[in-house]
Amino acid sequence: MRWIKAFAVLMGLMTAVPAFAEDPPPAKILFGSETTPTASKPQSYGFYNKGCIGGAEALPIDGPTWQAMRLSRNRRFGHPDTIALIEKLSRDAAQYDGWPGLLVGDISQPRGGPMLSGHASHQVGLDADIWLTPMPNRTLSLREREDISAVSMLKNDGTLFVDKTKFTPAHERLLMRAASYPEVQRIFVHPGIKKAMCEDWKGDRTNLAKLRPYYGHYYHFHIRLFCRPGSPGCTAQNAVDMKDDGCGANLAWWLSDEPWRPAKPAPPPKEPAKPKPKPTRPSYTILSDLPKACAAVLDAAAPANLPAAALTPKIPLPPLAPWPEIGPVPTPRPAG
Repeated sequence: MRWIKAFAVLMGLMTAVPAFAEDPPPAKILFGSETTPTASKPQSYGFYNKGCIGGAEALPIDGPTWQAMRLSRNRRFGHPDTIALIEKLSRDAAQYDGWPGLLVGDISQPRGGPMLSGHASHQVGLDADIWLTPMPNRTLSLREREDISAVSMLKNDGTLFVDKTKFTPAHERLLMRAASYPEVQRIFVHPGIKKAMCEDWKGDRTNLAKLRPYYGHYYHFHIRLFCRPGSPGCTAQNAVDMKDDGCGANLAWWLSDEPWRPAKPAPPPKEPAKPKPKPTRPSYTILSDLPKACAAVLDAAAPANLPAAALTPKIPLPPLAPWPEIGPVPTPRPAG
C-alpha cells in the first residue's frame, strides 16, 4: 500500500524520482504521501531530523486563541503533548501577555518523517512553528491561510537587527512564556531576536538560555519539546546549559561575519581526480536510514473513525482573473 501512495506522489514530483529503477523511493515521498495518523499510542522514534511518529494528534484548524496556517501542507500533526502545549501557550499568552492568539505553522506530517519540502527537522512530532504575526480578530478563510505572509521582525536594511516598531514587548512576553514551560527543550529564534531579548528583557531571565539563535526564524519561532515519557525510541538532543543565558560569546559569534560568510571553494586537486566508484546506495534519505520502527509506522492502520480535527479541508483555488479586454487594434502600415 505504501508503494502505491508513493508512486502517486512521485508522478507529481519528477525531480525526486530515483536515478535508477532499482533504487528505493525517497523517504520523504513515502511519508509525504500519508494523509492520516496511525491508530496506535503516541510514540516518537529517532531524532528530530531523522525519525517518525505513531499515534499523532492533529491540532484543530481553529481554536479560541489560535488558527492553523498553510492547511494544504497537512502538517498539523504532533505528539499529543505538543498539541496540548500549543493550545496552552495560546490561552496563557492571550490571558497574561496581551497576545491575541497564535497563528500556527508547521508541526509534523500525519506520521512524521522527512517532509516533501522545507524542514529537515519536524519529523517526530515534537517541533512546532509559531508565527510572530499575531492572530487577527476574525477567522481567516482557507484561502487566506495559504496566501497571507508572515511579517519579518528585522529591519529592512540588510542587517541582523530587529525593527523595534515590529518586534514589541508583547513579542518578548510571548517568547518567554513559551520558554517557561518545563516540557520545552529549546526555542529557535533569529540571532537579531536573541540580541533584542538579551538587551531588553527585564523580567525573569531564568529561561532566556532556551532561546537559541539560528539561521532564519525571523518570521516565526520554533518550539522544540523534550522527548516525551512513553517514547523510549526517541533520541534526546544535548541539553541546553541553563547556567549560561546565551548572551555572551555564542551570540557574539552569530552576530559576526563568520556564520554568514560563503564557504570557500575547495582548492583544485594536485593530481587528476580518480573516477568515483559507482554509489552503492542513493544519495537521498531512504526508509532504511530511519529507525526500524518507522517502517511499521508507515504500514500501520489509520483510526477507524478519524476525529474531525484530523481531516484536512479542500482549499479553494483562487478565482481566475478575467481576461483583459483587447485594446485598440493598430491600423496595418500601408505596403510600400
